[in-house]
Amino acid sequence: MNAKVWLVGAGPGDPELLTLKAVRALSEAEVVLIDDLVNEAVLEHCPQARIIAVGKRGGCRSTPQAFIHRLMLRYARQGKCVVRLKGGDPCIFGRGGEEAQWLRERGVDVELVNGITAGLAGATQCDIPLTLRGVARGVTLVTAHTQDGSSLNWQALAQGGTTLVIYMGVAKLSEIREQLLIGGMAADTPVAMIENASLPHQRECRSDLTAMEEDACAFELKSPAILVIGAVAAHTSHCRSELAREEPENAAACQA
Repeated sequence: MNAKVWLVGAGPGDPELLTLKAVRALSEAEVVLIDDLVNEAVLEHCPQARIIAVGKRGGCRSTPQAFIHRLMLRYARQGKCVVRLKGGDPCIFGRGGEEAQWLRERGVDVELVNGITAGLAGATQCDIPLTLRGVARGVTLVTAHTQDGSSLNWQALAQGGTTLVIYMGVAKLSEIREQLLIGGMAADTPVAMIENASLPHQRECRSDLTAMEEDACAFELKSPAILVIGAVAAHTSHCRSELAREEPENAAACQA
């Protein structure tokens, strides 16, 4: 049997957002290496598997990446069906690319299974379309936390004209605000701060670029959270209120 590892995205938290392919991989798994942010309800799909917690979270004690690599390799070479289960999507700030490369260099077959990323799910749950004709032609996903501590090109992000979705930014709100303003982004640019995307206890705080740090403090925003910065962060609620005023009969018919 060829050694193989599945790198599976568990999505942002809501277990109903799992893909069918992810469910199939979990149902066949003998060993599952699980991240901290994965909802444990997902594990109902692999009751026969050995579950190994290998969480990595900023500011907390984390499992070394090298150790995770060795665990995947060991069980794969034993002929086990191994699933590395990650929150969100394995290839969006999930180390999926580097893990796949490391395993393939050692002769292990790897299959990647996409998951819904928190930036998309959180925005959708708040009725925020990340792209919208005439408003936002694209979306840029970035992380405020870089491995080497280097700074992002904030000027390019500020002037790019896309919706910004920022991951791991709660501890860097002051820097994000300052750098985007310096980069030329309008002070009144709408901002949505979304905590625990897709979960029953998801919370959102609407603000703008100038006030977002103060509002986040008052809101007691905590990780995990994503920031959505751009006109779309305020657009949907306005559209819905306009439709409610202009088409009450249609709205009532839809609710019937």
